[in-house]
Amino acid sequence: MTKKIILDCDPGHDDALAMMLAYANPEIDLVAVTTVAGNQTLKKVTNNALSLATLIGMNEVPIAAGCENPLVNKIKVADDVHGESGIDGTDLPDPEVELQDIHAVDLIIDIIMNNPENTITLVPTGALTNIAMAVRKEPKIVNRVKEVVLMGGGYLESNASAVAEFNIITDPEAAHIVFNAGWKLTMVGLDVTHKALATQDVLDELLKINTETSVKVNELLSFFQAMYKENQGFDFPPVHDPVTVAYLIDPSIMEVKNVPVDIELSGKLTRGMTVVDFSHVIKEKCNTYVGMSLDKEKFWNLIYDALRKIR
Repeated sequence: MTKKIILDCDPGHDDALAMMLAYANPEIDLVAVTTVAGNQTLKKVTNNALSLATLIGMNEVPIAAGCENPLVNKIKVADDVHGESGIDGTDLPDPEVELQDIHAVDLIIDIIMNNPENTITLVPTGALTNIAMAVRKEPKIVNRVKEVVLMGGGYLESNASAVAEFNIITDPEAAHIVFNAGWKLTMVGLDVTHKALATQDVLDELLKINTETSVKVNELLSFFQAMYKENQGFDFPPVHDPVTVAYLIDPSIMEVKNVPVDIELSGKLTRGMTVVDFSHVIKEKCNTYVGMSLDKEKFWNLIYDALRKIR
């Protein structure tokens, strides 16, 4: 059976790949795309989602815009990595896909409540504001969701402070709500996604596929490479977000461990840290899992296969 997912994202170069993989892989039924402010403002990332949907011919998947600000923080976008538009590096088509006339939080709740229990998986690849708001507005969704597989955090790696990852520190209060909701949750953090590098052989393969979309992905990742080199010292850029979708398609690409995870909110130096208790000081059973490793070859083969199916 296909896995029904809601992709909650802030496109974003790597969000774009997550959307393409979720749309084109036959194991995934992409039932909705929802947007949240993060990599850029809500208006910009929503426009990017609509443009990407137009590019790949994704006409029947509803797209809804969500929260334009974190619960407490002021929004601080990642234009140093994603550029002024949030997805600089190529020309995307003007949107021909219409935005749904419903708030993303309400669409998330409606889909979960109107589908059988344990059939909808949430895949957040940006700040967790929409998901936290949905939990607060309709707590019943927690027991109906099959699982949450999110991109965020890290047990050793960080990229937005000494100890915090960007998606989590953008809205730590929302992350705290989501990580403590009680549902099954898998954290695909930087320790895994920093292994998902778009190396030169990847860029070459994208050109060999030679579709309109694969060529544009090559252009996007080439821009992403330059920005990561300038701002974070990477020779090749990590494509964080599609690892979540790839794991749902083929769980063998990533080893996971069942360990307690919580979000630090009050530490002067550690706000937004994903505190992972590998020592199991917290003895009670937990529903959180942490990604530990990545099979890069399997991961990229899933991306290539998806792009071959898209025009």
